[in-house]
Order: sequence, then C-alpha cells, then structure tokens
Amino acid sequence: MIIDLRTILQETQDFLFVLEEGWWRPEGPSDPVLGMGKPLRVRIRIEKAGDKYIFDGELDGNILTRCDRCLEPYSHDIKTSFHLFLALQNPETGEAEIELLEDEMEVDFVEGEEIDLNNMVREQIYLSLPIKTLCSNGCLGLCLICGVNLNTGNCQCRSEKGHPGFLKLKNLNIEGE
Repeated sequence: MIIDLRTILQETQDFLFVLEEGWWRPEGPSDPVLGMGKPLRVRIRIEKAGDKYIFDGELDGNILTRCDRCLEPYSHDIKTSFHLFLALQNPETGEAEIELLEDEMEVDFVEGEEIDLNNMVREQIYLSLPIKTLCSNGCLGLCLICGVNLNTGNCQCRSEKGHPGFLKLKNLNIEGE
C-alpha cells in the first residue's frame, strides 16, 4: 500500500488493513521468515509534525519461521507496536551524506513523497523477531555428528557422555609418583 505523504496535512490519518497469508514472499533461502501463519492485522496512524511525519503502528498476527536449533518450521506469534519519525530528504542539497544533529538521530529520511507501507511492515516484522528463534525452550536441536533431529528421534553417535572437547582426556594415562 503506497501512501502519498503530500495528502497527509494537519489532521491525523488512520490506516487499518489485513495482510493475507500469501502476502509474504521470502527474500531467499536465508530469510528467517518463511511465510504468514495467519493474516496479519496492521494499524498505522500518520500525522504531520512540522517537516516530519510521525508513524504509530501495531502489528498482530502470526508468521512461520525456522527454529535455530532443529531447523524445523514453526508458528511464531507477533504482537508489536512501533513509533517512527520520517522526514523527506531535501533534493536541493544533493549530498549523499550529511551531518545529523542530535535531535535528528531518531529520524529516518525518505526519498520522494511516497512511502510503501508494505516495506515498513516487513521491516517491523524482522525487528520483532527474537535474536534466537526457538520452536520451544526445550528444543534439543540436531546431532552434531549425524544431523538427526533429537526432538523426533535418537541417534547412536553420542554414546559417550561429556563435552566433545574433553573426551580425549578420558584416555589420558597419568601415573602417580
């Protein structure tokens, strides 16, 4: 959904929409989000404050992501809110880099006078993901040797107990004086 920022004058505008399951397109095999688990409800309020635009939004839905330990897809609930400041980039400066003042550090600059809310929603979905995505806190992950998912079955690779880095010490023969 593309919004023309020139239409946002002095009064606040609300945008409510639902993104269906087929909306998400992964950006490649390393994309942490595989798709939508159920429709994503989006509410965005835009208001103009001087030369900046304030975006307040909420996302509520479900995505499919891959567990970092066992690599199996699982459903992850998203309920997050965000607050953004956007300012139009001044085309007269023509400079690629400008020095920002302290109060401008929280402002994002956009080119042109239109903004794609879909891109903003995608960014907020990525930002809402935990650093380590786990299907459950008790996920056992994969066997380091054969790659079997230890949540669904056992392997014969780990018959010895202990940390693999210290297993060689077990065979060390120390003679006392």
